[in-house]
Amino acid sequence: MAIGFRILPRARQVGAEWAERFRSLPVANVSDVMARMTAGGPRLRPMHRGGQMAGPALTVKTRPGDNLMIHKALALAAPGDVIVVDAGGDLTNALIGELMLAQMVKKRLGGIVIHGAIRDSAAIAAQDFPVFAAGVTHRGPYKDGPGEINVPVAFDGMVIAPGDLVLGDDDGLLCVPFEEVETIHAAAAAKQAAEVKQAAAIEAGTYSAPWVDETLRRLGCEGLD
Repeated sequence: MAIGFRILPRARQVGAEWAERFRSLPVANVSDVMARMTAGGPRLRPMHRGGQMAGPALTVKTRPGDNLMIHKALALAAPGDVIVVDAGGDLTNALIGELMLAQMVKKRLGGIVIHGAIRDSAAIAAQDFPVFAAGVTHRGPYKDGPGEINVPVAFDGMVIAPGDLVLGDDDGLLCVPFEEVETIHAAAAAKQAAEVKQAAAIEAGTYSAPWVDETLRRLGCEGLD
């Protein structure tokens, strides 16, 4: 098998029902219950008009500036899939544009993440189809390879394995490992419910935060009453 230029099968993937359940949860809440230890990096920002992204990862690792394997991944992707591309973070050449986006919309994919650049940014920004990328340039891509499909990729220390759940909103990206989806969803849903109660208390004027002074005392802060 040619390491660096190969297409592998995806052995497992989260189901569409889990993607739908996570879609109503802020990425920040999911991040909090994962101990704030996982993130896709602040450079990967939403380029689309707005809206949540949630779906199983179809991963691509490609040479910077080359989109040959992205085209192949697009042909292989199923409805709901999120194509996740590690292109080394290089912004010299755009890897997708308006025409590839149209194909993704037509196939009803869940979104695309590009650790690299896009072009046709105005057309992408006018649509709700989730596109996350590190930057924009008008220079187009090469189509020579090499690259790999369905191998683990990593952004700023966040590892994404094929079939993991990839989430995105205005705050950025997050990967929920396949094996931990149920546990993390339960914890994030509970946190969201607690925040709804806290927001209601703030609105009613009954909210208090005794933990602030308790923490300051424990840490030895001077000047407390």
